[in-house]
Amino acid sequence: MSGFKDMVAADVHDVFLNLGEFADRRTVEYDGESYEDIPIVITGLKQQVRRQLTTDHAEGLYLVSSVLHCAISDLGGKQPERGRRIRINDEEGGGGFFREFYVASSVCEMGMLRVELEAVDE
Repeated sequence: MSGFKDMVAADVHDVFLNLGEFADRRTVEYDGESYEDIPIVITGLKQQVRRQLTTDHAEGLYLVSSVLHCAISDLGGKQPERGRRIRINDEEGGGGFFREFYVASSVCEMGMLRVELEAVDE
């Protein structure tokens, strides 16, 4: 059984986070730490109209949701916790604009994180 897990662990970077096909190098800031130029895949970056409560008078805000995939080892072994903030830049090399998200949910399976992210945008 450990042979299969070892093969999957090797595939995390060689296949799923392959920089030539799927992943991009980005800087991720979480829990007071900065993880520079780690391979990540962000999917589903989309805006949707935010559900507005009757007591909520903030108009023109949209909920941005996306999914972050990365190796847990690239985040120092930390699994992002629900409700915590996470920041991801939009350029390789640590520069560019950092977008701030809230962790909606987080799952780690065989060394690979799947983190659902949400942010409010104007």
